[in-house]
Amino acid sequence: MPSPAAALADRATGRAAPDASGAPDAPVALWRAARRPGAFLRSWWPWRCWGYLGSGALLGYAVLVALAVLLGLGLLLAVAGVGLVLLLAAVAGAVPLGELERRRLRWVDPLPVGDPHTSLAGAGPAAWVRTRLREPATRRELGYAALLGTVFGPAGFGVLALVAFSLILVASPAVVWALAPEPVMLVPGRAVSGPVEALGGSVVGLLGLASAAYAGALLAGAQVKAARLLLGPREEDPRVLELTRSRVRLVDAFEAERRRIERDLHDGAQQQLVALSMTLGLAEMRLRALPEAAEAAVLVGRGREEARRALEQLRDLVRGIHPRVLTDHGLAAAVAEVARRHPVPVTVDLEVPRLPEPVEITAYFTVTEALTNAAKHSGASHVGVAGRVEGDRLTLTITDDGRGGADPGAGAGLAGLADRVAMLRGRLTVSSPAGGPTRLCVEVPCSG
Repeated sequence: MPSPAAALADRATGRAAPDASGAPDAPVALWRAARRPGAFLRSWWPWRCWGYLGSGALLGYAVLVALAVLLGLGLLLAVAGVGLVLLLAAVAGAVPLGELERRRLRWVDPLPVGDPHTSLAGAGPAAWVRTRLREPATRRELGYAALLGTVFGPAGFGVLALVAFSLILVASPAVVWALAPEPVMLVPGRAVSGPVEALGGSVVGLLGLASAAYAGALLAGAQVKAARLLLGPREEDPRVLELTRSRVRLVDAFEAERRRIERDLHDGAQQQLVALSMTLGLAEMRLRALPEAAEAAVLVGRGREEARRALEQLRDLVRGIHPRVLTDHGLAAAVAEVARRHPVPVTVDLEVPRLPEPVEITAYFTVTEALTNAAKHSGASHVGVAGRVEGDRLTLTITDDGRGGADPGAGAGLAGLADRVAMLRGRLTVSSPAGGPTRLCVEVPCSG
């Protein structure tokens, strides 16, 4: 189960980019977990899938009955005028169902699906109905309701039936023992002689549960994809387009300001410190030639040393704003350089090509902030940084063996990182149970 820190980081991501939440092309966490059969079958994922599908089967049955009644009576009574009200009720009823499904989706996927509707705070019922009926999102929610009632609900019931039958087979030795000497037949026409012979049924039941786990994962993942596609915001929505443009303008303005600060520090303060250091060096040489000015020469030497330290700190600051190696050689080389200077041993496993500049910058500063937090707060003895590009998404994982307990709301900079990642339509999740380890995962579209 996700830690509270992960939930807080997810909420920070959702606030920063509500239009990017639950993108249809985003990876399904459930399917990724199912790639490791041993860990998947031992985890809570199968039970969460079964609970999600079971509640969906009940809800789907209710939705199917409601749609059949409202649409059927609406068409029959359309001539009388009453049917139009029933048809409108069927369409408008899909809106609260969509909101319920967006909330219920969190059972099997941590990535929230944003609300595609326009905010109508303070609007009256008539205005609410008129606006909702005109929105394309309402029609998509009606299509999802039809899918839930006719496809996902019955399929979920089938998975639950397989789970129930498998559980009965697993418990068959106990059932045979409890009903003895009454005959029990696991196979029609053949009675089981005793609990030992019924162990074969238990094996079949365990295989059935494993099959039901993966059938549930496949079906729940497909429902996640359908919900993201039909219940989430679309790029063509004017509100989403404006949010996207605002995010692009914000990223561009941030990068322009960063370059201006870097240029001013490099060409202004840094050059002045270099000139000051050279001037103090010449003054020190002349003063050392005068015996009566020996003390002054020592003071000038100290001033020159302080200027040298200030120059080194300024160079580190400029390098931290935007390291030259990041521009020249890319993310992997820049992270490797940071790892060499880090006080805690860091293992770097980055196999990534050159990426768009906003993506590389965001990934770089996420890694450096995570490494800084690990050195300051976690008490870790080792940190691992891994990264891959899968499809069109960059995935970074930073793991340390520290004490854990990282909290995005405690001023550790994690909420700010989540906001920065969300500017590029990515997400940041944190798993940091008490006692460790802390695992920070970043997913960013490579398109930036």
